[in-house]
Amino acid sequence: MATTTATAHSMDSDHIESEQPLTHAATNVSMSPELFEKLYLAPKTPHAKEQVANYANATPLGFLGFVISTYTFSMVLMGWGGASGPQAVVGIFFFTGPVLLLLSTIFLWIANQFFAMMVCGLFCVFWLSFGMLQLPTLGLAASYSPTGDAAAGTVSKEMNAVIALYLLVWGFALLTFWLFTIRINMVFAGIFGFVTVGAWVLSGAYWALSLGNFDKALKLQKAGGAILFVVGTLGWYMLFVIMAAEMRWSVCPPVGDLSHYWAKTDVEIGATENEKKD
Repeated sequence: MATTTATAHSMDSDHIESEQPLTHAATNVSMSPELFEKLYLAPKTPHAKEQVANYANATPLGFLGFVISTYTFSMVLMGWGGASGPQAVVGIFFFTGPVLLLLSTIFLWIANQFFAMMVCGLFCVFWLSFGMLQLPTLGLAASYSPTGDAAAGTVSKEMNAVIALYLLVWGFALLTFWLFTIRINMVFAGIFGFVTVGAWVLSGAYWALSLGNFDKALKLQKAGGAILFVVGTLGWYMLFVIMAAEMRWSVCPPVGDLSHYWAKTDVEIGATENEKKD
């Protein structure tokens, strides 16, 4: 009997110990919609805390790749220190940006973080597609020259008009995303607002280049680079905010929360539909 009682007591102790991590995890993920949106840059939805308990926050991973690539690209566009042409840092188009953004996209998809996944996927394909233009081995510029001269193709009307159209479309895509960021916080909305304008300014630079207006194209390029520099700065700030919160720093920099101006999102879609009917 004594042995049976001791065994039962041991089993009860093990059961209690096994439940403690679950209780601790539940405490960690009990957060307000405002805090959730600051950490994950997405509205808090039903069952979100279950995903948070199971996976690490992959949002800052994608942000890291984005801001390093954007900062570098912006400084090259502005010609800091005599820099000209991004070919020397082509890694930002294929590794620094896309690799971290792709990993973040996959992890956020697994963790059921919809909007952050869409954002990371969007910028991942942008850096990859724009990086293709920087690879001379593809012969893209040469194909726009009757003689096969890459230098002539680079300044050709046709090639630059195509790139201008591409960036114009990107601006509208980014504007669409900006509409959804204004329900999260001012810093995130500022990032998408400025990057939208930056895409259109760079589109104008390529339009000017296609028309042979090199001075105007250079001015617009530098202006676009300056706007992207602001984007990179806001990105660094948002990255610091997320990491500070995840690392439990007492410092809590403001981000201009906008979620309280909107209806609650941590409710089931069916519940919101019933409220509308009532």
